[in-house]
Amino acid sequence: MSRTRKRLRGVLAVATAAVAVAATAVFTMDANAAVPAAPSGMTTVFSDDFTGAAGTGLNRSNWLYDIGTGYPGGAANWGTGEVETMTDSTSNVYQDGSGNLVIKPIRDSAGRWTSGRVETQRTDFAAPAGGKVRIEARLQQPNVSGAAAAGYWPAFWTLGAAARPVGATNWPSIGEWDIMEDINGRSSVFGALHCGTNPGGPCNETTGLTSGEKACSGCQTGMHTYALEYDRSVSPEQMRWYLDGNNYFTVNANQVDATTWNNATHHGVFVILNVAMGGGFPAAFGGGPTSATQSGVPMIVDYVAVYQSGGGTTTPPTTSPTTPPPTGGSRDAFARIEAESSNASAGVIVETCSEGGQNVGAVANGDWLQFNNVNFGGGGVRDFVARVASGAGAGISGLVEIRLDSRSNAPIGSFALASTGGWQNWTSIPGNVANVTGSHTVYVTFTSGQPNDFVNLNWIQFRK
Repeated sequence: MSRTRKRLRGVLAVATAAVAVAATAVFTMDANAAVPAAPSGMTTVFSDDFTGAAGTGLNRSNWLYDIGTGYPGGAANWGTGEVETMTDSTSNVYQDGSGNLVIKPIRDSAGRWTSGRVETQRTDFAAPAGGKVRIEARLQQPNVSGAAAAGYWPAFWTLGAAARPVGATNWPSIGEWDIMEDINGRSSVFGALHCGTNPGGPCNETTGLTSGEKACSGCQTGMHTYALEYDRSVSPEQMRWYLDGNNYFTVNANQVDATTWNNATHHGVFVILNVAMGGGFPAAFGGGPTSATQSGVPMIVDYVAVYQSGGGTTTPPTTSPTTPPPTGGSRDAFARIEAESSNASAGVIVETCSEGGQNVGAVANGDWLQFNNVNFGGGGVRDFVARVASGAGAGISGLVEIRLDSRSNAPIGSFALASTGGWQNWTSIPGNVANVTGSHTVYVTFTSGQPNDFVNLNWIQFRK
């Protein structure tokens, strides 16, 4: 699968002043800390304390490695102009045996740089309607400064789940949450939300809605905790950035239009850790790397954790967090069929749904879902209804189709869909179908004249 951060950053401007919000956790500064317990009212949904043996790579069931100079199908040089080649070598990415992840950029004798960039396998870290998600890491920025630091660009950040299947060619609309960035060893930190359209647009791309540069004394010589909390329990919704528990930057949902906000936030995300070398952001603050840049200075990560709270004012989910396919027998065509319970699929992801449970997302032309042994009985069918959402841009639409027994068979029913105002803005749309009796394999197929994602699907149900 392909993933990209498609941007070239300019000088960052200071955005709206931070709203003071109390910290939600207590932080200690010992050299190696255990993953903290979840803040009050939240649960831990993911964590990694990097306790592997010295010199070992990461657990690949939790993490995937980005390789090369860009995602397949994505922009060159990771879309930012950086110059390193990312690898999965334990020279660049390894656990140190003392409870830390090390990401180390290295320059070879020919002047070529290698480094590391890793992402969580999971893409479903999300704030449910009425709830919160907190994404946190304790880390030490590369301990280098001055001319020796020219070009260094460590980062801890996220991309929207829909970026992964398409090389983030849908950036910045699907949202990028930058939790910690530092460039050129400046003893500082930047936080930002990227959203909307590029260039310009409601989020001032390629700059984004940014904290500007904030002093971060000691962040290169010791561990500090960086977190972002996306809060859907307040109105307007907020994204809050924290350094060692202190809220230093806030973005409110009403700073942009509702569609832009929803497209950037109302869905799952995946977490990224990397150290880039060079590119547009370091260039805006003096450039690099140069011949004076020091090789081999790592970013050291103590832990990564994701915490979540459920919405207290929303209807509880009517389905379990994950709905597996039936283990035997048949499905009732006239009962709700959860999209994530498919027996087989192609091109889609499963993510947290704002209505509870999960939905299938990142759906584009040629993707499909397969449901085995769907029993229509003998009384005939009037139509089907699908629960769908779309944050697709202007001019992007497609068809949701029902086919029986083979994906190459003609559809027995379909409907067209364009944007509903957000990837978690759900609506129910009916579509007429031909009369069906008996049991069949049902395929839900998706057709569009363009390659962009155009729909999320929560469930389908046939009606008499």
